[in-house]
Order: sequence, then C-alpha cells, then structure tokens
Amino acid sequence: MKRILIVAPAWVGDAVMAQPLYQRLHDRYADNVVIDVLAPAWTRPLHARMAEIDEAIDAPFGHGQLALLARWKLGRQLARRKYDQAILLPNSLKSALVPFFAGIPVRTGWLGESRYGLLNDWRKLDKAALPRMVERFSALAERAGKPVVHPIPNPRLEVDDSSCRAALAALGLGAERPILALCPGAEYGPAKRWPARHAAALARTMMALGVQVWLFGSNKDREICDEIVALAPGVVDLAGKTTLAQAIDLMSLASAVVCNDSGLMHVAAALGRPLVAVYGSSSPKFTPPLSHKARIVTLNVECSPCFQRTCPLGHMKCLNDLGPDLVASALRELVPALFEPPVIDIAPVPAP
Repeated sequence: MKRILIVAPAWVGDAVMAQPLYQRLHDRYADNVVIDVLAPAWTRPLHARMAEIDEAIDAPFGHGQLALLARWKLGRQLARRKYDQAILLPNSLKSALVPFFAGIPVRTGWLGESRYGLLNDWRKLDKAALPRMVERFSALAERAGKPVVHPIPNPRLEVDDSSCRAALAALGLGAERPILALCPGAEYGPAKRWPARHAAALARTMMALGVQVWLFGSNKDREICDEIVALAPGVVDLAGKTTLAQAIDLMSLASAVVCNDSGLMHVAAALGRPLVAVYGSSSPKFTPPLSHKARIVTLNVECSPCFQRTCPLGHMKCLNDLGPDLVASALRELVPALFEPPVIDIAPVPAP
C-alpha cells in the first residue's frame, strides 16, 4: 500500500481542480494507495466530499506565514506516518518545508522559489504543453518524463441526501420549486464580478417564472448581495449565512447555477450542475469550469483578458456590456424547462 501526502491548494477553485489528480493516483496504483491531504482547516468540507481522500490534515498556518518552528513540529509529527511520497501542488517554498521536515523520501513538485534542496523529484513546467491548471496538477501523478494521461476526468464532489436535508432545515429552505443558484462574488476583485444590476435583472426574470433564486457567497460579498436584494426583492440571500459544507450541499440541489470566475464556479462544475460561467477580466483558457454541463459567457472585448483586479481603463466594458439577456440565453440552452411558464393549479368551481 503506497502512502502519499498531498500538499493541497488553499483556494477553493484550485482545491477542486486537484481532484482529478487523486483519481489518477487511484487508477495508477489500482486503489492500493492511501492519500492524505495537508490543507487549511476551512477546506475540509471540500476534501470530505472527495471519495479518493483518506484523511485531511489541518495546516495551522496563516496565509503567507512562514511559521518555521510550527512547520518543523508538524513535519516531525507526520514523519511517524511513514509516507512514501509527497506531492506539492502550491509552488511556494513554504509549502515544501513540512514534507522536507517529515523526511518523506520522494518529494514531487514543480520548480518554484528555488526549491531545489527541498524537492528531490522536481519537474520543470512547460506551460505551452500544459496550459490548464488541472493538467499541471494531474501531471504530478506520473513519473518524471511521462506525459499526462488523457482524457483527464472532470472533478467530482459527492454529497449525501441527509446532509442536504440538514442544510435545508438549518436555513429554513425548501426545494419543492426549481432553484437558481446565483454566485455574484469573486474574491480576486470587482473586474471579475458581474454587475449587481444585471444579476438582479436575471433574478427578477427567473422569479417571475416561478424559480427560486438563492444567493451564495461569503461575508466579503455582502455589498453586492445587498445591492441585488434591494433590486430584486424575493431573492434568498445566503451569503455569509452558510458554512462551506452547507453551501456545497445546497448548491447540489440547484436546477442551474450562474457564477463569476470564482471558487464556487468550480464547486458547481464538480457537482455536475448546469452552469453558466461569466468571464470578465480573466480567461477561461487556464481555469475553465470543468464540466460538460457548463457554458461560458464572455464578450471577448479588445482589452480582455487583462487579469486586473479593477479595470485599468475605468469602463469595465467586459462585464458592464454583458447584459442579462446573454446569460438567460445560455441558461435556456442548458435548462429549457426553467423557462416554461409556471403551472398554477386552479380549483374547479363547484356546480351550482
């Protein structure tokens, strides 16, 4: 039985895109493998829904924190587990310290931040050969020099009915009517956020058709969610009111999802939900939604993708000019049943 420690990404989207790597390791070793992940504690709900992972180990380090002594202590604790290999998905020097301190004999990762001494199975990245992040992660499952095995499966998160029912009860929600999950946030910055007025217009259209509209996000999305609520009374605002686990389970119940290029976009894709992904300042070439049920909506204006947090030209045409009709059209293509008029039961009038 091969024992592998994965140093996993700290971002939601990246953590989801790592899941095909875990699938490939199970395929390669015919399931004779134990895979543990070392990741921030808040990512546990993601890893708990990946069947290939045996245990998630909390990395108790703040973002950007060196914490050399704490990393050494954790490394010495993990040494007792006698891992055969560590695979490092982040490219930082800090991410390589714990496997090194743990004395894991094979430490695999892409070169970055002068990690020559910390890695002993280092790979040099050819960005042209591996243009997408999911390919770069999956390549680390192979021996050095071996190509990525294609096709790479799409990420997959698994939920169970009892968790979904518990989340509905905790938030006082019902799933009797169709649900549109709307994720208006994007932590990177406003140049990746579809304007609130467009999201609200879409919400009003869908609610008029009898569809529930649930807003998902964190407390950091409070401002844009408040604006949508004001413009589209009747939406259910869940931003900052759910745990990540509840958000995943509730999103799995959605008939469709509309997201910016964000971590929740990758969650929706991995749940197999019909998904419309709205792109502004970023590009779907590197981190597209990995799902056959996804549609990408972008204007491809001349100044995009600029990959900036805020529009350097001040007009943000890439999203301001991307109206709700374009997103509604993509939704209609994916889930035409959502656009059928709601059926209203009218009790027959008794005969006189």
